[in-house]
Amino acid sequence: MPGENLTRIEAQERRAVVDTQSYDIALDLTTGAEVFRSTSVVRFTATEGASTFIDLIARDVLEITLNGASIDPATAFADSRIALDNLAADNELRIVADCLYTNTGEGLHRFVDPVDNEVYLYSQFEVPDSRRVFAVFEQPDLKAVFTFTVTAPAAWKVISNSPTPEPVPAGDGVATWTFEPTPKMSSYITALIAGPYESTHSELTNAAGRVIPLGVYARKSLWPFMDADYIFDKTREGFAYFEEKFDYPYPFAKYDQLFVPEYNAGAMENIGAVTFTETYVFRSKVTDAIKERRVVTILHELAHMWFGDLVTMKWWNDLWLNESFAEWASTIATAEATEWTEAWTTFNAMEKTWAYRQDQLPSTHPIVADINDLEDVQVNFDGITYAKGGSVLKQLAAWVGIEAFFAGVAAYFKKHEYSNTELPDLLTELEATSGRELGTWAKKWLETAGVNTLTPLIETNSTGTITRFAITQTAPADYPTIRPHRLGVGFYDLTTNGLERVHYAELDVDGDRTEVEELKGLAQPDLVLLNDNDLAYAKIRLDERSLKTAIDHLGEIRDPLARSLVWGAAWDMTRDAESAASDYIDLVLKNIGRETESTTIRTTLQQLLLTANSYVTPEDRDATRARVGDGLFALAQEAAAGSDNQLQFVQATASAAATPEQFARVAQIRAGEIAFEGLEIDTDLSWALLVALASGGAVDAAVIDEALAADNTAKGGEFAAQAKASLPGHVAKQTAWDSLVANADLPNTIVRAAAVGFNNPTTREDLVAFIPAYFESLLPIWESRTYQIANYLITGLYPSALANEELLTATRNWLKENASAAPALRRLVQENLAGVERALAVQERDAE
Repeated sequence: MPGENLTRIEAQERRAVVDTQSYDIALDLTTGAEVFRSTSVVRFTATEGASTFIDLIARDVLEITLNGASIDPATAFADSRIALDNLAADNELRIVADCLYTNTGEGLHRFVDPVDNEVYLYSQFEVPDSRRVFAVFEQPDLKAVFTFTVTAPAAWKVISNSPTPEPVPAGDGVATWTFEPTPKMSSYITALIAGPYESTHSELTNAAGRVIPLGVYARKSLWPFMDADYIFDKTREGFAYFEEKFDYPYPFAKYDQLFVPEYNAGAMENIGAVTFTETYVFRSKVTDAIKERRVVTILHELAHMWFGDLVTMKWWNDLWLNESFAEWASTIATAEATEWTEAWTTFNAMEKTWAYRQDQLPSTHPIVADINDLEDVQVNFDGITYAKGGSVLKQLAAWVGIEAFFAGVAAYFKKHEYSNTELPDLLTELEATSGRELGTWAKKWLETAGVNTLTPLIETNSTGTITRFAITQTAPADYPTIRPHRLGVGFYDLTTNGLERVHYAELDVDGDRTEVEELKGLAQPDLVLLNDNDLAYAKIRLDERSLKTAIDHLGEIRDPLARSLVWGAAWDMTRDAESAASDYIDLVLKNIGRETESTTIRTTLQQLLLTANSYVTPEDRDATRARVGDGLFALAQEAAAGSDNQLQFVQATASAAATPEQFARVAQIRAGEIAFEGLEIDTDLSWALLVALASGGAVDAAVIDEALAADNTAKGGEFAAQAKASLPGHVAKQTAWDSLVANADLPNTIVRAAAVGFNNPTTREDLVAFIPAYFESLLPIWESRTYQIANYLITGLYPSALANEELLTATRNWLKENASAAPALRRLVQENLAGVERALAVQERDAE
C-alpha cells in the first residue's frame, strides 16, 4: 500500500491551502468489465500561487486540465496523487481517467450473480476510497456539493445520494442519469449503486412536514426473500424516535436502503443511500440474535444521518463522534422504539464483550484516538471506537441526565449542521445543557485507554452477617487510570422462584477502594453482582461463593441483563486466568439451556468453543472437546421444538464436533436421519453441517462440489470455499493457502470464508507446517493487497488454533525482526500475538 497513504499533517496543510466548492462527476459504466471512464470537474478556491495535490487511484489518467491549461499525466500523476502547482484564487480542474472496478469491497465493487449472470455494482468509500472512482480531495473536512452523471445500461437502476432522475436514452440500450446536486458533504459518504436491482418504495412525512421517499433494494435472485415491509416499519420507528430526540427533522431528500453482495462490513451510512450486507436478506432460518442485529444496524445507519453525515468529524481521530454515537443511539432506539426491548442486554453481551477484549490488547487506545494517517484509521474501526465509546456515552447520559444529554446533542446539530467538528464542540453543548464541567470526565474516559476491574471485598462474622463490604478498583500497569464509576450492587439469594434479587444499592465508586457502609449488617447472599443494571464500563469479579452459585444456578436468575453480567464476569475471570477454563465449561453446559436471550446464547457458545479449543490445558483438550460436543447435542435434543435455542444448539453441535462418533451424528442430522421437531435442515444449515463434516474428513471435495452445484449462489460459493479450506491434510491446506496467497483474484467474501476454513481448530495439527510461510508472506501481502484483503489474510491465516509456544516464539521473532514495518501491519500481528499469550496463560491456570 505504499503511495496510497495520507497523513494528518498533509491533510491539515492541504486544508490550509484549499477549500472545495463543487464536484461534477461523470461516470461511464458501459466500457467493459475491467474499467469505467471517470470524468471529474472540481471547483475550489486556493491560496494563490500555492501547490497541492488531489487524490486518485486509476489504471490510466488520460487528461488533466487546470484552469484551461493542460498538464501532462506522465509527470503529474504518481501513486495515488496528481500534483497541482501554481494555483489560482479560484480554480477549475478537469481530470479524465479509466478507473478499475474492484472485487474487494472497496471503491466501486463489481459482482456477477452466478444464478443469472447479472452484473451488480455498489460503492464503498469509507475511509479513503472515493478516490478509486473519481478525483477528489480525500479528507472529511473538505466538504463540497457533488453532482453525478452516470451512463449505464438502460435496463439498470442507478441510485446515488440525490433522488434518482428519469434516465435519458443514449442509444443502443444505454441511458444517462443526471442527478441533482447533493447537499454539502464529505466525499466518503457519496455513493453509487447500479445494476438490475429489484426495489419497492414507500414514503413518510418527516417532522418538518416534508415527504421523504423510501426505497428498499436487493438483487433479483434474492428478492423473494426480501422482507421490505418490515424494513420500512423499523425505518419509520427510527425516524420518529430520532427526529423527536434530536429535535432536528431528517435533513436529506430521500432514504434508500440497499442490500448489496460481497460486502465487507454490516452497512455504510451514505447520505440517503445506505448500503447493507445482503447477509441481512434471510434466505434460511436465522437466529433472533441476527434478526435483532439487523434492526440495530438499520437504526445505527439512520442515526448516522445526523451523527457523521449532517455533522462530520474534522479528521479521523474523532471517528468515535460518528461511530460511538451511532452505536449508543441505535441501542437506545432499539430498546425504546421497537419490539426488541432487551437491546441493552444484547449490548452488554455483544458490544461490551467486544470492548473489554479490545481494551486489553496491546493496541488499545483512547476513545479519542491518535490517528496519524489513513493506515491508522483503517485498523481503528474496532471495539474501542464502537463499543467502548457507546458504553461510555451510556454512562455519560446517565450522569448528566438523559434530557440534558439529548438537549445538548440537539444544540450540537443546529450549531454545526453541514460542517466539521472536534470533541470540544460537543462537550461545549453538553456542558451548557447539563450545567456540568466535562473536561475532567473527558480526560479520564475519552483520552485514556484501558479497562478497570472492580472486585468485591466481603468480610462476615460467624453467623454470615456482613461486617465489611468494599469495592476495590484496579487498572492495568500500562494504563493506570483509576476512574469514577456510578454502579449498582445486587444481592441474589436462592428461593423457590430461582435466584432472585433481594437487595440493591446504587453508589459512586472512586479511588482504589470504596467502603460501602450501607451493606454492613446484611446477610451475605448467595451471589453478589457488582455493576448490576450495567451502568458502568468495567470488568467485574465474582467472589468465591458467588462463582460457585453461578456455576450451579446461573440459569435461574430471572433478569436477562443480570444473567448477561454474570456470564460476562465468569468469562472475564476465565480469560484473565483467574478461574479455570474447565470451570467455565461446566458453567456453560449447566446453564445455557435456560438462557432466553439469543445474543447472550450466541456470544456464550462462541466463548465455549474457544475455551474448549484453545483455553483448556492441552492434555485435557480432546476429552473436553468430546464432552462439549456431546453436551451441546443433548441441549439441542432438550430445546423446545422450533425454538431459537434449538437452532443455535444444533449449529453449535456441528461446530463442536470432534470425535468420529460426533461427525457421524452430524452426518445423520444433515441427512435427516436424526431429526429435531420444528427444525428444517434448510440450505444454510445444511452447509454449516457440511463444513463441520469437511473439517473432520468425513466428506471430500467432490461432495462439496455437489453441494455447490445444487446451490450455485454467492452464499453457496462462500460456504464451499470455507468447507474446502476446512478439509484436513497438508494437500488440502496447501491448496487453500495457494488460492489465497499466491492468487490475488478471489473476491473479498471468498477470501474471508476460506481463511476461516483454513484455521479450523479441528485441523490444528495441519497448520504447524504453515508457520514459516505465514511470516514470510506478511510483508508481500501488506505491500500488494488492498487494506481489506490484507486484513482478512493477516488475521485469518494466522494459525491461532495452535495456541502453542512455537507460534508464540515465531510471532515475537517476526515483530523483533520487523521493527520498521508499517505500524498498522505491526498492530495486526501484535493483536494476533496477544491472543496466543492469553491462551497460554489460561492453559497454565487450567492445569493447576
